This record gives sequence, structure tokens and C-alpha cells, in this order.
Amino acid sequence: MIQSATQYPVRTLLDATSRLTYVIPPYQREYSWQRAQWENLFQDLLEAEGQHFLGTIISLNNSSDTMDPRLELIDGQQRLTTLSILLAACYSVLSDHRDDLDEEQVFSVSNLGRQLIAPATKSPRLSLQTQGDNRADYLYMLHCAGLKVDAPAPSYYGLRRIARCFAYFRESILELAVEPETPGTRPTSPQEAAHRMMEAANEAIIVKIEVSTASDAFTLFESLNNRGLPLSPVDLIKNQFLSLSDARKTMSVDDAFALWDTMLRNLGDSYNVHERFLRHYYNAFSSELPEVPNASLATKKNLIRIYETLFKANLTDQITRLVAASAIFGRIACTQKPANPTQLDAAYRDLNRVQAAPSFVLLLWLQTHAGNKGLSEKDLIEITGDLVNFFARRNVTGYPATYALPRLFMGIIKESQDRDRAGILHVIADALRQNSSDDATFRARLEQDLYTENIDAARFVLTSLSEQGMTNETRRDLWERQSGRYVWTIEHILPQGENLPAAWIEMLGGADAAAQAQANYAHKLGNLTFSVYNSNLGNQGFLDKRDHRDSNGNYIGYRNGIPLNADLADRDRWGPTEIQERTTRLVDRALTRFPLPSA
Repeated sequence: MIQSATQYPVRTLLDATSRLTYVIPPYQREYSWQRAQWENLFQDLLEAEGQHFLGTIISLNNSSDTMDPRLELIDGQQRLTTLSILLAACYSVLSDHRDDLDEEQVFSVSNLGRQLIAPATKSPRLSLQTQGDNRADYLYMLHCAGLKVDAPAPSYYGLRRIARCFAYFRESILELAVEPETPGTRPTSPQEAAHRMMEAANEAIIVKIEVSTASDAFTLFESLNNRGLPLSPVDLIKNQFLSLSDARKTMSVDDAFALWDTMLRNLGDSYNVHERFLRHYYNAFSSELPEVPNASLATKKNLIRIYETLFKANLTDQITRLVAASAIFGRIACTQKPANPTQLDAAYRDLNRVQAAPSFVLLLWLQTHAGNKGLSEKDLIEITGDLVNFFARRNVTGYPATYALPRLFMGIIKESQDRDRAGILHVIADALRQNSSDDATFRARLEQDLYTENIDAARFVLTSLSEQGMTNETRRDLWERQSGRYVWTIEHILPQGENLPAAWIEMLGGADAAAQAQANYAHKLGNLTFSVYNSNLGNQGFLDKRDHRDSNGNYIGYRNGIPLNADLADRDRWGPTEIQERTTRLVDRALTRFPLPSA
């Protein structure tokens, strides 16, 4: 299993006289370390008394050319990449002060350059994978450090981690070169600081484990990840898949990774979506899959064991099914923007906005089996609409509880397996109706302080009601985001904060009445609307908010034309009576907008 396990100083692993290169295979995670890891490494090396231990790397020697040996890094690429960036930063600072170096120091700089760029091949000692612009960023970083690497500047290079890591290490080295606190002592020069960090990094110890097969490497990889980012269940499941594919010779590791990568691309960039898909896939199709003992429901705790069992049973069949299912799940979860969106895509978009992820398991099963069950796209649209209504009610009332949702949707799947189209539609409608709050409960919760109870639910209800009054010509995207924040934000018509302006206090009948109105009515549904200019309107008086215009004379207050503000545009006052009346109207509309499935 293990061919060798030997500890080496970094200067030996990156031997300036050798032709050895380290290759990060394409299935590895792109460079992921962040400032916290950079700071830890720099501080550990700075404070080390003697040789600092940096953990373990696992390598696979599958090179057939003894003249140009290449080791694949199965584990340790984050650590070794970061070390090489630190050494490049040292080289950069030393090169900037080359005229101030003595002969021995000049030789050290040249030697450091050969550690990073193999002189025989004129190639980087470390070859990164291409995804996420890793390789392009790394080559350009070496170029910026002053090494002889012909590399163009990648777009947005400075925004990504390799560039930021290099900048951090350069800055940290230069910060070591400061005037001493003790009078009469000599200051540390930048070149001395860089030389100190270079020596500390080169003297650090790493245990290099060489294995003979990829499956052996992946087995070790699961347990050895010293000082790295923690591995998610998805990472470990991927390693099991790659290990088995190599051990059984079912397919090459590269082909196996290509399939896994296709699955992840279908699911987008979020690890949470990746993990949710793997849980939902098993929960949706468990009756069709090889039996996994004591796993009636996939959870984070048992997910790794489930997929270990599935892959051992039939590796090729499972990865083929997973890739196909991931394309469907990605569409449901709206991980990609469709080229030609249909009404079903619009329905899925609403489902995501109402935060209905627990229902994805049902839709995954339905869309997978739509053909043999006779379900049309119109059927799927109607089912999705019922799910949107179900979750709109559920998020307002809190019923059913979160823990009950997986069992609810798995129960629907179980009941639907032997039924035709009509039977499936009946099962779904009946289950949603029986497990949803009735109209009286829904109304009562809507009439309470919905904003403080569940701001996301309040936003979805308000947006849905406003969209009802929009046409293609007047449509506003109330879900638009810029820099990760909503452009249209919820605004309290009667402000919720302290220090009400005099205009509000006068309108509400004095300071005590104003305070009472805020306490009892500020967070009611009827006191909420949307505005792009929430921070500008703030605590202004009602009439000022209603009639506010921009510099071009366009209304940007309550006369801005969005349907939700239509009943505010001509009002002259605003207080508890008006808030309660508007709350009642909006609640009535919400009950109509989010009905229970018909019997």
C-alpha cells in the first residue's frame, strides 16, 4: 500500500538540482486556503524554534520517464501551493534588493529560483490544475515575483486567492523590516526579513508518503488532512468513488473525475446544494437502489456510508444515474440560468424563492419518472404551484415542523410508486392539504407581526401580491440583487425606529400615541412595502415619503408605480386604522393567492 514514508525538509522536496515536478491532478479541489490559513502558516514559521513540522503529503508516482519524474499530489496540494507562494514572495522581495545582497545571498536567491522553476525543464516545480484559473493565476504570480515565466495576466487575477496570498506574504515580509524598539540596535532590512522566512520555510519538515495506486492514496487521503480545510462529506464520497474506480479498473481516474465533475457542474458551486442533492437522490430512489442497512433516511451522519455501499454494489450504474439525476436536480434548484426558460422553470424559480428545498426530493422523483407515469410539463407546473402555496403557508405558520418534511415527501413518493398519473396527483393534493394549516390559522398568523416572526416569509408574500398586479410592460424585478443584497428592500411605512420626526408625532396624535402605534402596528403586514430608496426615505414624514422624487422629477416614493403601493399613492395620513385596514386587505389577498389544493 505505502511504498515509502519519509520526512524531508522543504528544500529537499523542492530540490533546486532535481528535475522532479509535482502535479496536482484535475480532480483535486482548486486552491482554497484563505487568510486565516496564510496567517497560521506565516506565524508558525516565524515563531518556530528549529524545524517546524508541516504535516503530510501523499503522492502517487505513476511517471514512466525517469529523466523527468512527476509525482501526483493526492493530498497536500493546498499546503505545498501555499509554501511555494511564500517562497515566491521571498524571492520577489530579495530580487527587489538584489543590489544590497552579498555574494552568498545572491547565490541563495538564484537557488530559490531553481526551487520554484526547474532549470532543466524551465517549468514550474508545481503544476496546478486548470479549473478556477488556478494554473494561469499561479504562472502569472511567478512572473510577478520576478521569475522567468512567460505568462499573460489572467482577467480578474487580483481578485482571486493565489494573487491575494502572494500579496499577503509580500506585505507580511515587509512588515518584519521595521525599526527596532530597542535603541542602539540595527533595524531589520527587507532582504533580511525575506531571507529569514525563506530559511524557515525551507527548513520546515514534511512527511512525504508515496503510494503505488490511486486507490491507496484516496484511502489515506480520507484520514490525513493536516492543517488543511476540513473535508466535507461530498469530498469524502468523491474520494471513495475515485478510489473504487481505480481499484476495480472500472474506468480511469481521469474519466471517473470527468463524470463527477459533470455532476457538480450541473449542481452549481454550492457545497450545500451538492450535499442536499446526494441526500435527496437517495431519499427519492431508495426503493430502486441497492439496500443500505439501517439507512431509511439519508442524513449528514450516514451519507458517506450510504454512498460507500451504493458504489460497492454497482459503481458504473450509480454514477450514471447520479449524473442524469443531477441535471434534473440542478434545474429544480435553479443552479444554472436556462437558455430558453419555460413556465416550469419559472415555477421552480418561485419554489426556490419560497425556500422549499425539502420538496426537491419529490420533484426529483416526479420529473425522473414523468415519462413512464404520464405526467406532462403542465402537471409538473401545477404540482410545483401547489408546493409553493404549501410552503408559503408553512413558512408563515411553522406547520408542519422542519423535521417532519423529509418524511412527508418520501411518504408521497412511496404512495405514488404504483399509481398512474391521476393517482399521483390525488396523493400529492391530499397529502399537502392534510399537512397544511387551515385558512383560519394562516389568517391569524398573517395578521400578527409577520416581519418580526419571519422576514423571509413576509418578503415572499409581499412580492407575490405585488407581482399579481404587474404586466410585461410594468414588471419590476423585486428579487433583483446587487453585490449580494436585494435592490428592493422591505420598508416600514410607519418607521420602526426611534426619533420619529415631528410630522409623524403630530399625525399620530402626540408622542405617547406615536410610541403606542409603533409598538402595536409597525411590523404588521399592512405597514410594509418595497423601496429602492429605503435609506433615503428613512424616518421622513408620510407625505414626504409618498411624494418623494429623484433629481429628474420622477416619483420614487409611494407613487413609484409598483402595485403594492397603489393604495398608498392618494392617502393623506397613515396610522393604526389605515394599517389595520391594509393588513386585512393584504391578508384576504394572500389567502386567495396561496390556496390549499382542492379536494
